[in-house]
Amino acid sequence: MLAGKDATNDFEDIGHSTSAVAMMDEFYVGDIDTSTIPSKVKYTPPKQPHYNQDKTPEFIIRILQFLVPLFILGLAVGIRFYTKST
Repeated sequence: MLAGKDATNDFEDIGHSTSAVAMMDEFYVGDIDTSTIPSKVKYTPPKQPHYNQDKTPEFIIRILQFLVPLFILGLAVGIRFYTKST
């Protein structure tokens, strides 16, 4: 059983050579008992606690990573403008 189906009929329909059939007989392991195959289980993602993202330290760090460079850029432009006009 491969990919959810029995490949025996497909093997025979293709018309393999006698040496391929002999190899299949040599390497044949056995049949799968389909009653032992577990049924598919629907995936359910793990539950995570709900929290307000606006109050987490990671959110504050991300805001500061945006605001600090913006402040430095504004300060540099202001200093440049102030020193150029005098």
